[in-house]
Amino acid sequence: MKKALEGIKVLDLSQIAAGPACTMFLGDLGAEVIKVEPPSGDICRMIGPPFISGQSVVFLSLNRNKKGIVIDLKTPAGIDILLKMAQKCDVFIESFRPGVTERLGIDYDTMVQKNENLIYCSISAYGQTGPWKHKPGVDGIIQGSSGLMSIIGEESGHPCKVQAPVVDLATAMTGTFSILGALFVRERTGVGQKIDISMYNSALMLQQTSIASYLASGELPSKNGSAAPYAAPNEAIRTKDGYIMIAAYQPAKWNALCKFVGCEYLLDDQRFVDGPNRVAHRKELVEILEMVFCEKTSLKWLELLEQEDEIMSGPVATYDQVVTSVQGIHDKIFVEIEHPLAGIIRMPGFGPKFSETPAAIYLKPPLLGEHTREILEHFCFSEKEINLFYQDGIVK
Repeated sequence: MKKALEGIKVLDLSQIAAGPACTMFLGDLGAEVIKVEPPSGDICRMIGPPFISGQSVVFLSLNRNKKGIVIDLKTPAGIDILLKMAQKCDVFIESFRPGVTERLGIDYDTMVQKNENLIYCSISAYGQTGPWKHKPGVDGIIQGSSGLMSIIGEESGHPCKVQAPVVDLATAMTGTFSILGALFVRERTGVGQKIDISMYNSALMLQQTSIASYLASGELPSKNGSAAPYAAPNEAIRTKDGYIMIAAYQPAKWNALCKFVGCEYLLDDQRFVDGPNRVAHRKELVEILEMVFCEKTSLKWLELLEQEDEIMSGPVATYDQVVTSVQGIHDKIFVEIEHPLAGIIRMPGFGPKFSETPAAIYLKPPLLGEHTREILEHFCFSEKEINLFYQDGIVK
């Protein structure tokens, strides 16, 4: 099977989520990813619950398609090993706080002297420059500082965060397409470059339309629960036994919805005459619609709505429904990986579909230091050198 990134070597020093997810995506696309961990392991190995046979599910879900090596970078010999490996790699990824790589002697300026073609990607909370560069941050902190938390939840409720680590994953995707862009440039020019990925900036990009709307209007967005702030109805509507999502805010779809639920009189109601008015009177509109939708179950409404092509609708699904959905099964998006300690583990795979170079799973998440000797041999260290590294505790 052809691999999109076949022949690309990635040296991955990142930990926790954003960096490891980025390198996982590169691995899914066929890059050879070498995960470098300290003797204590990636911090993510300790994150949980849940754990399976002592293995963090969070770690397992972010580290497929990688080989693992343990190097003690607090030792000069460990740094020497890393620098030698970097000379033969295409991409170097790190997620230390700004300034740490300089202290270790593995910063971009040092690396590029040994490998001028290297693409060097730094992932941090607030980037490598600016007044906040030394601030630490994880997904929840950045959800707060980026404004994302200010628009999530109900109007009178406590601050809420997206429970899935969306900033971590958005940062990972930002890092992935940035590295792919840099690889494309290098293909044409032969020149590598440095990439500065900020979780903060990734979170702002994630809010493209929301922040642009504020900059245009000067009005702070309110919390609207499941509702889209720019359109109505476009939100969860209560049914007899739960909720379904309805999106019928365009003129033709709004007309179709009113006729579908037998409320044609709403078409002449000045409160709902157009999009801006429906947004302004959203509360009254939802109350009217829910009086009708509470007459039937969610499943029944979805069956009826599926026959109305003009009205977009969908379930408010729970994870047990998501992982058994006919679309998910058809797409084969949920993959199984056999792990020597955790057994069979399931997770979302790589979503995009390539006709010629499909992504795939080649390797299970590595045990701590599992491929250390194999990797050192691959980078042409002698058996004598490797044995000394083990003896001196430089590698594990």
